[in-house]
Parts: sequence; C-alpha cells; structure tokens
Amino acid sequence: MKEFNTTGVCIPEKHYMADVSKKIKEIEKMVVEGKYFTINKPRQSGKTTILYLLKKHLEKKEYRVISITFEDFDQDIFSSINTFSKEFLLTIRDRFEFSGDSKFVKLIEKKVDTVNNFKDLSRFITTMIRKSNKDIVLMIDEVDKSSNNQLFLDFLGMLRSKYLFEQQNQDLTFKSVILAGVHDVKNLKLKLASDEEHKYNSPWNIASEFKVDFELEKDQIASMLNEYQEDRNIDLDLDYFAEKIYYYTSGHPFLVSKLAEIIAEEILADNEFSWQQEYLDQAVKIILEKDLPNFDTLIKNIENNSDLEDMTKDLLIEGKKIIFNNYNPTIEKGILYGIFKNVKGRLLIHNRVYEQLIYNYLISKIENSMESDAFDFRDSFIDNSQLNLKAVLERFQVFIKEQYSYRDRDFLERNGRLIFLAFLKPIINGKGFDFKEVQISQEKRLDVVVTYLEQKFIVELKIWRGEEYHKQGLKQLAEYLESQNMEQGYLLSFNFNQNKEYKDEEIRVDNKKIFAYWV
Repeated sequence: MKEFNTTGVCIPEKHYMADVSKKIKEIEKMVVEGKYFTINKPRQSGKTTILYLLKKHLEKKEYRVISITFEDFDQDIFSSINTFSKEFLLTIRDRFEFSGDSKFVKLIEKKVDTVNNFKDLSRFITTMIRKSNKDIVLMIDEVDKSSNNQLFLDFLGMLRSKYLFEQQNQDLTFKSVILAGVHDVKNLKLKLASDEEHKYNSPWNIASEFKVDFELEKDQIASMLNEYQEDRNIDLDLDYFAEKIYYYTSGHPFLVSKLAEIIAEEILADNEFSWQQEYLDQAVKIILEKDLPNFDTLIKNIENNSDLEDMTKDLLIEGKKIIFNNYNPTIEKGILYGIFKNVKGRLLIHNRVYEQLIYNYLISKIENSMESDAFDFRDSFIDNSQLNLKAVLERFQVFIKEQYSYRDRDFLERNGRLIFLAFLKPIINGKGFDFKEVQISQEKRLDVVVTYLEQKFIVELKIWRGEEYHKQGLKQLAEYLESQNMEQGYLLSFNFNQNKEYKDEEIRVDNKKIFAYWV
C-alpha cells in the first residue's frame, strides 16, 4: 500500500501525493521556450520531487533529460578544472548508461580523456547536442553545495557563453538549464566568507525569473487526501480537512504530508476507518512536540541570525506591519530559509505551524528568565477536568504584581505577552494547547486560542492605550467571538502606566460576555 512520505523524493507509485500537474506544466512551458532558470526553495519544500516529476514528464515529451546532483560530488572534484570537467562528463555518462542510451555512453567514454578544461568541455557539449535527435535539458540539484567555489562560477560562465552564442546562431548547447538549490546563484554572497566577497558577481544573469509557487493549493491537498481515502477506504470530510490543513500549513508540502501522516499512523486506531475533525488539532499538537530536522533548521536559522530573530519578534509579538522588500537583507534571508512569506506586499510568518513553533521557542527563552509558580497552583485551576481560565487570569495578576515592578516596564512591554503564555504553558501542558492568531491593528492585538480537553477559550492580549482603543478592542473581540461561534471571551490588557490598577470586569458587548483583566 502507498503511504504519506515526508522524507526524500515522493514517488507516485509509492506515495500519496498532491496533484501538481499544473505546476509541472508551468515549468514545462519555460523549458519549451528555452529558458535557463534557477529554482531556489527552502529544504523540504518539494523541490526534489518537482524535479523528478518534471524529468519524467519531459521524457514523455521526447526530451533527453540529464539530471544530476552536486550532492554526489566530493569537494576535491572542484580542486581543478580538469578534475571537474571529467567528473561532470562521467556523471552524465552514468545517467545515459542507466537510461540505456548506449550511443552517448560510448561517445563520452571515447572523448572524456581529451577534456581537460572548460573550452574542451564546451566543445564536447556542442558535439553531444549535434549528435542528439532530441533537445537536451540539463538539471543540476543541490547546486549551492559548491557554489562558494570560483571554479563553479567559471562553469556557469561557460554555460552562459554557450547560451549567448547560440542565440546568435554561433554555437549549440542545452535547450534549457535548471539549477536547483536553497540559495539562488544570484545570492552567493550568503555562502561566501568575508574575504571572498569578490566572487559575488555571478555570471548567471541570463536566468529567467521563476514564478512557480511550490506551496500546495487547497484542491491539491484534497487530491492527495482523496487518493488516500479511496485506497484505504477511509471516511473523511475532504473539504474540511483540505481547508484546515491549508489553514495551518499555508500549503507547505512537508507540513501537509506530515499532518496527514500523523493522523493516519499515530491518531487513527487500527480498526478505525473515519477521520474525526478533532484529529487535525491533535495532529498539530503532536507535530509541534516532535524533534524534526525541518524544525531544527528553522530555529537554528533564527538563533544564528539576530536580525532574523528581531524581525520575527516584531511580526509575532509586537504585531508590526512590515512591508515586503526583497532587497532588505534580513527579509531576503527570512524568505530564503522559509521563515517569511510575501502576501500582497506584506511580510508574514510562512504558516501557522511555524508561528506556533517560533512562539514555543521564544516562550522557552522567557521561561529561563522568570520564576513562575503556575505549576505549583495547577490543581487549583482544574475542577472536574475543567479548566477555570478566570482563576488562571486572576493568579496571573498576582504573579505580575509580585514579580515585577515599574522598573521592569521596558522588559514587560517587550515580553509581557510571552510571559503570560509561559505562565499558561505548565497549566495546560499535556491536556491542551494554545494557538496564536495575530491581529494587526492600531492596538497590536494577539488573540490566543486555548484548548483544554474539549474546552476552547479565546483570550485577547493587548497593550493598554487608553479607553477609546479599549472600546474598539472589545468590539473587535466580540466580532471575533461571533466568527468562532462562541458566546464569551477573555481580554488581558497590559498597562505600563506607573499608577496602574490591577482590576477585572465582566463586560457585555453585542450579546457577548467578555471577562476583562488588567495587569
């Protein structure tokens, strides 16, 4: 039977896969037009799978496709032009040998010892193109594995020259060249040491803009779930799960498959043949507790780049509206590592799972700096397996009053909301989770959806900015409660005035009951 795959390339015969034929056809159009281009996407974004499917598709259309990866190349291969040129040809030979193209295998074996530099390699490529009865497409994956090597840039320069001369009918070369990796070759400065900045000027300025989005759309997620449903005879609401998986993942291919895999293999019982709607929330909780290479890379990229961490906190904690500009080096890095995305000119965290993951990371850093007694009082917040959130908020008021003074204002203003989430975590740990919804407005609101077993609470966290904004916030919270079909919610306001009052009120707004607390 097929299975959901979250490691390596996805094979249609082995794995449940989204229908990405539309994306393949968009890339095919670029190949047909003879475009040279780069595909630079974060790891586990479906890049290698797309290349595999594209190769199979192009071969059916009578193209000859040479697909190699620099991951197979040892670094010493880049020690000299002679070594690289020979290994490059021998790798192509191996691909032809595997596909049974004996004519080109013999041609390469006959000529390989005569190729000692890029001029020789260029001439051999011309000979190979001339002898081929099909257009040849060159794909190189993991191209940035050696992109900090000047020899690699010289290799690109050779391909560029052949491309330009072919445009003038003075040479023959590959129909299309596709370079794939995390880093775009235009951004090699991210891979170079400070003393190597002179290598930044890439010769790959012939590349066409690549606009194909690898994120899965809702109907593509549904196509994968439908295949699984029919294959396993499972009853599931396709529209609901496709919509909600997209809601949490923004179509990130790895996260989509991983959530489906968790439901199918970790939540669904052996004798059960129906997906319950609550299984998806359970899967989100489970995935956030996993030690995944994808998550490790994301957090390490934030840890190792203080500018990225600051901008991430600006987006998530401060609620700042940041305009997308790819020439901003911090934004450029965030996009490159898959942390940020551009939505109609505005910068956002790529998806809600990543938002939650980053929140958990930031909360853990805050936990190290605070002495929370929330766990000691946990039993007083739970009554007959029900969470008393009013008691939690009342205790949090006491905690802030006891632990922080006006001198801590700057720290509290920067971290108050994280402190509340860190306070809440040990109380609901194991039985529920909290999920953040950032609402960008004048008030920099942060809505927290808290679940505990079957209970669900909406808590709005905001900074106190006066009575007028407070009334607007109550109105917005009431509207949000209406959208969630809930009758009551909670408002926690952080007041940083010196003579602030710790108080609470029960307020009615548009038939919604709101419990308001000030700290």
